[in-house]
Amino acid sequence: MLDSAMAALASLADPSLLLMLLIGVVAGLVMGLIPGLGGTGAVAILLPITFGMEPPQALALLIGALAVVHTSDTVSAVLLGAPGSASASVTMLDGYSMARKGQAARALTLAFLSSMAGGIIGAIGLTLAIPLARPLVLSFASPELFMLTVLGVALAAVLSRGNIIKGISAGLLGLVLGMVGTSPTTAEERFTFGSLFLGDGLSLVAVALGIFGLAEIASRASQRRGQKENITLGGGWGKGIKEWLTHWSQVIRGALIGIWAGVLPGVGATAGTWLAYGQAVATAKDKRKFGKGDPRGIVGPESANNSVEAGDLIPTLLFGIPGGVPSAMLLGMLLTYGIQPGPSIITEHLDLMYLIVWSFAIASILGALFCFLSVKQLAKLTKVPFAVLAAGLVAVMLLGSFQEGGQLGDLWVMIILGVFGWLLKSTGFPRAPFLIGFVLAIPLERYYFLTDSLYNGLDWMARPGVLVFLAILVLPMIWAFIKSIRARRNTNLDDGHRDERPEDDESPLKNSTWSLAAAGIFAAAFAAALIASQSFSPEARLVPQLVSIGGLVFSGILLFIEIRTRLRARTAGAGWTLDAGFAMKTFLWMTAFLALTAGFGYLVAVTVFIPAFLLIVARARLKVAIIYTVALYVVLLALPSLLPIDLPQGWLNTLI
Repeated sequence: MLDSAMAALASLADPSLLLMLLIGVVAGLVMGLIPGLGGTGAVAILLPITFGMEPPQALALLIGALAVVHTSDTVSAVLLGAPGSASASVTMLDGYSMARKGQAARALTLAFLSSMAGGIIGAIGLTLAIPLARPLVLSFASPELFMLTVLGVALAAVLSRGNIIKGISAGLLGLVLGMVGTSPTTAEERFTFGSLFLGDGLSLVAVALGIFGLAEIASRASQRRGQKENITLGGGWGKGIKEWLTHWSQVIRGALIGIWAGVLPGVGATAGTWLAYGQAVATAKDKRKFGKGDPRGIVGPESANNSVEAGDLIPTLLFGIPGGVPSAMLLGMLLTYGIQPGPSIITEHLDLMYLIVWSFAIASILGALFCFLSVKQLAKLTKVPFAVLAAGLVAVMLLGSFQEGGQLGDLWVMIILGVFGWLLKSTGFPRAPFLIGFVLAIPLERYYFLTDSLYNGLDWMARPGVLVFLAILVLPMIWAFIKSIRARRNTNLDDGHRDERPEDDESPLKNSTWSLAAAGIFAAAFAAALIASQSFSPEARLVPQLVSIGGLVFSGILLFIEIRTRLRARTAGAGWTLDAGFAMKTFLWMTAFLALTAGFGYLVAVTVFIPAFLLIVARARLKVAIIYTVALYVVLLALPSLLPIDLPQGWLNTLI
């Protein structure tokens, strides 16, 4: 193992590998500043670039971005009181208070150093997990691996911060969508309806960027104004370093809490940072300063949010269970390279495991260094209205989705799923279980049939490992149902029905007619999948039917709850809101951009779409629109010669 670790470190001397790591770090820092993107957006946008690369270069690029997104999202939280991600909202409590007192440099010093330390401690935790978990992982057979895939989807749904029934329904629908294409057991096509395009299944990049990327843009594109309050950095860099050293115990405790939160599927960085903040308050003798500029309220959460991402890699790489959306996409990338997480990655690709460890640690150091050197420039980006950023993001995301399969059909799928993702976000459905279900669909089915062919009946369920995983699966479900019943009893006194806090902080259409419509869409999708699967062979239809029946049960329960809520409230709920109208207009703009691409090619579409969107939607000045368009056009024109990227060609180009 030591040889593999040293070989992985030596490989980072390769200029191409180091360059990919640096590009990932810079991209992650920029994405961390943009609200709503974070690690999900960084990995999703960079993922298409990895196609055609060797696995080490691809991993260096993605890990470099993933390791630093929580380092830069602190900049806007401290300077503007507008966190770049939900997890940075914890840092905002004390960091923004310091900044308003003229101590922004002190707060940022504490945050950057804590993020760096959290990333390094997280990498150490991942290193220690490899030898400790290796005997356990190597003892797994197909029954344990099957239960792990089931566990990954179920825990992501149960432990997500949305309603448990909505979470399980989303996870099951993700499984159904992941089964579109060729069956892994019989090689027959399923849910393709005779389409050659669907024969290879749906693109992971298109699904991820649609559900999260385009949905986020549509929900935030109405933000036409940047932050107006101007807070200077001031001094205090040296004081911040000395103060950080005095709180080293909080840094270590926060990082350990973050690792634990990352190991647990569905918990994530936001919960991890709040847990770290809670322990900092609980262990403090003087609690009066928290929320008013206490350094302990910064170092604990900031060390936790970086170590969460490292902790998340432990179940992803060793057991094939992604705990969050970025790790689910990373898992999907490994599967496309033929690298199966679990026993095979330890026995056959141990050098890649240690490459991930070294990349995470080095990226954490580089991220903090870059933030110290460029904090003034990074702060300027946070003042750009999101609507202005949205124009370029749409162009980049659509280009990224095209790279995996080279088909415009992926872009149409992406926009359709973008609308669906916006509906999920707006009605309180957690989206992480959906994507995790999509990624794990084929491994789940493959392990099930392998188990069924090797064991008689249900004998495999008597294996000790399977029994342990069953207990881990059932106990959180029971606890979540108990919490749900208690919460419903308490909230019934107020307004009849209120779900637990959703995955997304903003769910404006939750408990409305939209929520009822979403439940109806889920039920209809599961019913359609069940009917369509009747034409498959017995082996090919078994798992899709089981998933569809389970989905019908949970979506039926959800429909019953939603209808009962409407009857009790005696009102139709929220209708067509201004936010919904603006989101739909944004999707129409995206559709127009794609139509231009299909007809005239990508570069022509960018030349027309970018200035039109900036002038009409973002209401930017003409000078800004011209400079923005020219700069993006030049970059896109040069991109194919620098990276393995193809620009979509339109119908007119093919004729010429």
